[in-house]
Amino acid sequence: MQSNHKSTTKFWRIYPAKLLSMLGVISLLSLTGCNEAPAPVAKRLNLQLTPASLGATISIQQHLKVERENKTDDLDAALEIDAERLELVGLAFGQRVLSVNFDGKEIKTWRHFMLPQQVRAEDVLEDIQLSLWPAEVIAQHLPAPWRITENGLERALYQGDTLITKIRYSEASRWAGTVVLENLHYKYRLTIQTAKE
Repeated sequence: MQSNHKSTTKFWRIYPAKLLSMLGVISLLSLTGCNEAPAPVAKRLNLQLTPASLGATISIQQHLKVERENKTDDLDAALEIDAERLELVGLAFGQRVLSVNFDGKEIKTWRHFMLPQQVRAEDVLEDIQLSLWPAEVIAQHLPAPWRITENGLERALYQGDTLITKIRYSEASRWAGTVVLENLHYKYRLTIQTAKE
């Protein structure tokens, strides 16, 4: 994938003074790096669905906002998915800070040297797939007692009877408009705003 760093930066201008804050976004997406030790009820699923199971080819630019403990951080991202691979590039003021490549079998990642070591590409991939993949495909790969429900523009992920994650969409197309993923267990909200073509 050849990510257009220049066009992404033009669309979402990020100032250099906020670089460390931007890197914090990816730390929050990696839930194993939370400062507060969560209750043992929920674990990450390590969901790794094949790119082909998305059933679509997409190439989009996104603006990510993470809210946690009265703190908000932002990051730009370029995401491409086709039948053979998923590629994500995270940018802060035009500089690449993270890349995730997944071919359905192996995850390859690159990170900026300032990123914390606890950042896990698997966790970033999981939130992407929970948000974008068809609910029926996700359901087929969930271990017991996990389950997912979908009602209109809303999704809910449960571990048994415990609600873990809520996802809301502004449009029927999951990779258009605004997506809000709220993890109730790890107490963070991820808002994904997709740039209009």
